[in-house]
Parts: sequence; structure tokens; C-alpha cells
Amino acid sequence: MALNIPGLIAMIGFYAAVLATGIWASKKSKAKKTTGTVTEVALLGERSIDLTVGIFTMTASWVGGGYVLGIAEAVYNPNQGLIWAQMPLQYALSFIVGGLVFAKPMRDRKYVTVIDPFQIRYGKTMTVLMVIPSLVGDVLWVACSLTALGGMISTVLGIQHVYSVVISAAVATIYTLLGGLYSVAYTDVIQLIFIFVGLWLCVPFILLNPISLDISITAFNHTYQAPWLGQLKTRDISLWLDNWLTLGLGAMSFQSFQQRNLSSVSPAKAQIANFAAAVLSVILSVPSILIGAVAASTDWNQTDYGIPSPYERKEAHVVLPLCLENLAPSYVSIIGIGAVTAAAMSSIDSSLLSCTSMFTSNLYKKIIRQQASDKELMWVIRITVVVAGVIGTALTFIDNSIVFFWILSSDMAYCVILPQLVCVLFCDLSNSYGAVVGFVLSLLLRVLSGEPLIGLPPVICFPGGEVIDDVYVQPHPVRTLAALFAFLCILLFSYIFAYLFRCGTLPKRWDVFGVTKVTISALDNQNSVPTSLNTADRESLMISLDAKS
Repeated sequence: MALNIPGLIAMIGFYAAVLATGIWASKKSKAKKTTGTVTEVALLGERSIDLTVGIFTMTASWVGGGYVLGIAEAVYNPNQGLIWAQMPLQYALSFIVGGLVFAKPMRDRKYVTVIDPFQIRYGKTMTVLMVIPSLVGDVLWVACSLTALGGMISTVLGIQHVYSVVISAAVATIYTLLGGLYSVAYTDVIQLIFIFVGLWLCVPFILLNPISLDISITAFNHTYQAPWLGQLKTRDISLWLDNWLTLGLGAMSFQSFQQRNLSSVSPAKAQIANFAAAVLSVILSVPSILIGAVAASTDWNQTDYGIPSPYERKEAHVVLPLCLENLAPSYVSIIGIGAVTAAAMSSIDSSLLSCTSMFTSNLYKKIIRQQASDKELMWVIRITVVVAGVIGTALTFIDNSIVFFWILSSDMAYCVILPQLVCVLFCDLSNSYGAVVGFVLSLLLRVLSGEPLIGLPPVICFPGGEVIDDVYVQPHPVRTLAALFAFLCILLFSYIFAYLFRCGTLPKRWDVFGVTKVTISALDNQNSVPTSLNTADRESLMISLDAKS
């Protein structure tokens, strides 16, 4: 494919605008008088992100390249259709539940990361255990976003995949490196404006192009392919619900999601930002839905793209930019490509800052070097941003499947991290023993259940499934089952171990996590809250002591 010069110029202009915004935000943050710690300033913007910027950055964190491209792909795909384009419903659920359930307690307790509750309540061992899947999930999300962006740029602009990935990763890394959350938040504002204006500007031209049929007709009739509304068969209902809940609820356990709540000026404004983001994310999905419908209503043989169709060429994942290129005027398509690029960049910087936050705050500062100075922590933050960017970039060259990275990151969040987060925040019964057992058993159940999308065969075959194309398809929502299993295991084994230690069945010298260290004498003294306490949140203990007095 020949190099698309106008598109390349537009992309360079967009990257320059985003980079300039990041540098400006960095200078603004350095000129501002700060009273918080270095981690609060760099990683949370000193908890001073106002409502307007908060709404923009909350929305832009999830309305990324995978969101914009994935919705159009699902609507266009003849085997899926609109009914399977779940991301608007998933993220709306995530924002609403996140605002109602998590925003206030997380912000009230002034955590720096989503791992802090585990560190306070369970201690170092469980912290390391929870940080690892969280870090892996964020790095995989970087790889997923870069893969989506690289595939789009290489297909539409004619730039080699390796160059598009490396350049995009470098730009996101640089402005995240310079200004931390300030740069990420303010670049999210300009990126979201690009997405909104760019895609909505393109929609009328694509809908009115002379080649495509009326989408209201092809929604129900089999013309060039199956109707773009799609269908949901009875046997697929459990899979549909499982997919919806996996990202809808699992997204709340990502650090990049909670980081927006923690950086807000108040818990109330964090909640409002969540609810506003739920509405905006649905609005921003409409252009992708319409463009995907037009793609399904187009005779591609009448375009410069020709035949076979994008689906037959296995290029359905970039059908949105292909529509921009072939069904809209060139000057319009350039704007649309800038919008898609903006969407992808907004997810990359969020994930980079997210894994940096957890490594610096929870591992380096509190475990590896507790005496680290502010200057040292700043260098750790910078180095971690670069390392995360390099690893995420490298993963795109190992496997260029967006689905592969998406499955791994979302499954970790939903099946492993979310049940742990719910228990540590809201269940006083849970302790380190239950958390470890729940972590191991839920991970084991999820792996043994298999995943056909990445070629992982099931070892546990639930009754009622069927073999399709030599692959056993589970009849039940295995991700949700693994998440519920984790939740039950955490509570059950927490109770069992606490009971066995306290009744003397297990010697107290075997209590490596210290569930028996809260003594009656400690409860009699309001000021005697053990600093080594691993079995209960110190705040909860102090509240109970105050009530007792």
C-alpha cells in the first residue's frame, strides 16, 4: 500500500498537539505550590483534579482505541452484530457501580492506589500477590492499545506496523514521564475533544455516501451479509452475560479506573464524574455503531478497497478507518483518523501511569526501600514509566492479537482482583489466609475452564456443553463462576483459619499472617493499635475502639 501523505501529516499534527499539551501540563504542575507527598503530586495530581477535567479524564481512560474500533468491528462482523457490541453497556455499568459503590470509600480513605487496602489489611505478602496480576493487566492493556493503534495506522496510512507502534508508545511515554497525572489528565481533555468532534463530523458523510445501502434496511435483511443488528441465541445468553459482567465489573478493579476517583477533589465529585462518564461513554459509542452498520451495508467491490471484503481479509478490526478512507472525502477521513488515534493514546497513557503508581507506591516505597527520598521516588516513577512502555511495546511484536491481550487483562481483573477488592473493602471477616486460598483456587478454576479465543483447551468440562469446530464450548459463564468461587473461598477459608487458630487446633506459632495478634489488651486501649497488624484495616479497628469507649 502506498504511503498516505495527508493522513501522515494529520497524525504528526495530532501527536504534536498532544505532546505540547502534556508538556504544558507538566510545567503547570511544577509551577504550582504543592503540600502533598511526591507520590500524591505525581500519581494523583495532589488530589486536585476538578469536576470538569475529572469527567474528561474518567471518560477518556476507557473510551480508547479498543473501544472505538471494537464497537465498529462487532457491529460489522456478520457473526456478531450490534447485540454483541457490548462495550457501551459494559462501561456504563462499570461507571455507575463504581460511582455508587467504590468512589466514596476509596476517596474517603485517601488511598494512593487500589492495592493500598490490601497492604494495610493483609501486609506485605498479599500486597506482592495482588500487585503482580495488576501490573501484568496494565502492561497487557498497553500492548492491547498499541496493537489496535498500530494495526489501524499501518492499514490506513501505509506505515509499517513496527514504526507506528514504536512512535505511538514513545509519544505517550514522554508526556506521561514529564507530568504524571497532570499531563495524562489534560491530554485526556484534548483527546476526548478530538474523539467527539472528529467521529461525529465523519458520520454524516459516511451515512450519505452513494455506495452503501440504507442501514435501516440492512439492519433486518440479509443483503451483502447477515443483518447488522445480529442475534442472540438461547444457548449464547450465558456467554453474553459473562462477557458483559467481565469487563463491566472487572474494570472497577483496574488502578487506572480507581486512580481517577482517588485524584478527585472530593468523594462527591468523584461520584458525579463516574455518572457523567457513563452517559458520555454511551454517546461516544454511537458514531462507531453507525459506521459499523454502514460497513455491513456496503458493496466493497464498488470501492477502491475492492474484494474480498474486510471480514474475508481478516481486517474487520480496522473496518472503521477503512470506512473513513473509502466512504468519506479525504479531508474528512484525515479528521477521523486523528480521532481514532486520540482514542488509542488516551488508554495507553492511563495504563502506563497506573502500573507506575502501583510499583512505586506499593512495592518500592513500602517494601523495597521504605527510607527512599522524594528525589529517589521521582526517578523510580520515571524509570517505571519507561520500562512499562518498553515491555508493552515489546509484547506487540510477540503477539499482535488484540483479543489475546484483552482476554488476559480482563480475566485477571474480573476473576482474580475484583473479588479480593470487594472483600478487603467491605467484608470484615476476610483475612490473608482466605485471600491467598481464594486467589490460587479462582485462578486455577479459570485456567482449567479453558478459553477458546486464545486456544486454551478446557480440562474441566461443565455438563451441557458442546463441541464446535473441535473446540469444547462451555455452557455456563465460567468467568463469573470463577469470580463467585473466589469470593466464597475468601470468606470461607478466612473463617476456617481464624477459627482454627483461635480455638487452638492450629498452633499460634504457625500463624504466619498474624490473624491472632489482635488481643483483648489491645482492644482495651484506644491508642494501642499494633503497627504490624495484618488482619484488619487499622481504620476499622480504631472505629470499633472508639465505639467501645
